[in-house]
Amino acid sequence: MLKVLRGNLVDLPTNSSLSYYWCSGFMISGFLVAQIISGIILSLLYVADSLLSFPCVMNITNEDMFAWSVRYIHIWGVSFIFIVFIAHMGRALYYSSYTKVSVWNVGFILYLLMMVEAFLGYILPWHQMSYWAATVLTSVVQSVPFIGNTMYEFIVGGFGVTNVTLVRVFAAHVILAFVIIGAAGLHLFYLHKTGSNNSLFLSNGYTDVVYFHSYYSNKDLFCLFSLYFICCCLIFYCPDLVLDVESYLHADPMVTPASIKPEWYFLFYYAMLRSVSSKIGGLILVVVFLFLVWLPTNNYACCYYLGRQIIFWIIASQLVLLSYLGACAPEDPYVIISQVSSFISVFSLVLYKGFWRYSC
Repeated sequence: MLKVLRGNLVDLPTNSSLSYYWCSGFMISGFLVAQIISGIILSLLYVADSLLSFPCVMNITNEDMFAWSVRYIHIWGVSFIFIVFIAHMGRALYYSSYTKVSVWNVGFILYLLMMVEAFLGYILPWHQMSYWAATVLTSVVQSVPFIGNTMYEFIVGGFGVTNVTLVRVFAAHVILAFVIIGAAGLHLFYLHKTGSNNSLFLSNGYTDVVYFHSYYSNKDLFCLFSLYFICCCLIFYCPDLVLDVESYLHADPMVTPASIKPEWYFLFYYAMLRSVSSKIGGLILVVVFLFLVWLPTNNYACCYYLGRQIIFWIIASQLVLLSYLGACAPEDPYVIISQVSSFISVFSLVLYKGFWRYSC
């Protein structure tokens, strides 16, 4: 056991040209550990009941400093995981790390699992925004031809979001956390088996190597504790920055919020869904976008082509714009701009993955 740990954490040969962008995977792991620990504590205090869940969450928040801190660590940890995940996937796309097919496939599945896990966790407090976000987003499943209604009833446990849904969501949230841990371990296994990509996009990244410890372990720990420090500052100085006002109102099926929107890391998907008039059309658009992001093609890294860099930053800018539009009201001109921005994003991804190919 010690030999395995030493070979993967201490004596692991690592390319000497990696920049701080390659620290993002370790930072995701660090925040994932914080999420698991805080999640276990919260699961011991939480009650999955449509009448008791919201008062229970408020009691956790108001009971003492320890419980308050654990809850807000869990809330902010999700945001930091997705911030680092965006940087991690952005770096992988920029340097064409998807050419490492096994690593990329498991990593992309891990991203999808994290999105599902975050959405399930958002429902659990059972406040106004979480209830209505769950109602709106689960209704998209009904648009799937032939099996949509059956899938919807299986997911929510009936004809609408109720107490049965909450119990299922809590169980799925806990179980999926351990699935994510397993997927993260598999991702690490393939990474060490095939080797990491590098900033120079060299076919053989191990021609000039150093041991992982202490050169890269120090860099990773420096980045991780820097983010921990920033996270703690945000928790104690502006804890409610990532929460909506509706988060302090008990879920009421008879009162619809003026503006229903998910968490910030889902906003660009939400803008894509709303940009098409039909639910099935919006769902197809999101699926096509995710498929193009996943598609592992043989491309050179952006560092060698100015045109490819321009397209990459066009995609990044459109996703930022869509995130802003997702938080806006579903009316003109926001809907029209969302349609144009969604088309530019998908078309740019086609160009990005389809050109600048190389022969293996």
